[in-house]
Amino acid sequence: MRHNCKVNHLGRKTAHRKALLSNMAISLIEHKRIHTTVAKAKALRVYVEPLISKSKNDTTHSRRVVFGYLQDKDAVSTLFREISAKVADRPGGYTRILKTGNRLGDNAEMCFIELVDYNENMLSATDSKKTTTRSRRSKKKSTSTEVTDSAAE
Repeated sequence: MRHNCKVNHLGRKTAHRKALLSNMAISLIEHKRIHTTVAKAKALRVYVEPLISKSKNDTTHSRRVVFGYLQDKDAVSTLFREISAKVADRPGGYTRILKTGNRLGDNAEMCFIELVDYNENMLSATDSKKTTTRSRRSKKKSTSTEVTDSAAE
């Protein structure tokens, strides 16, 4: 029984899984969006979000802790310079998973995992769409005004 075992092992031994997640985190930090399976994306989200939270506090200790996970100087410097500045006011939820369908070869669920503040299309869509409060009652126009409007044209 798997009581209280929340880690998805991804069919790999521990060292292989850590290397896989480290490499995927480096790719996500460099490219801001990667295409992978849903299971790997969910495991990567648990792996990378605490690192992004640590990057908000730019101290030597937090840099060393993050470098212990990533082992890539360029990715660590990108994380602490660019990404931490963009997510400074966000309380969490730095990544987004967008499902894209199934892979042809083995029918695995595929998705994009991306950093939330770097998708310009979704940012512009949320800026243009403003939420309004709606009532439950429908507002019916009288048919006489519609008839007079169409007659006027």
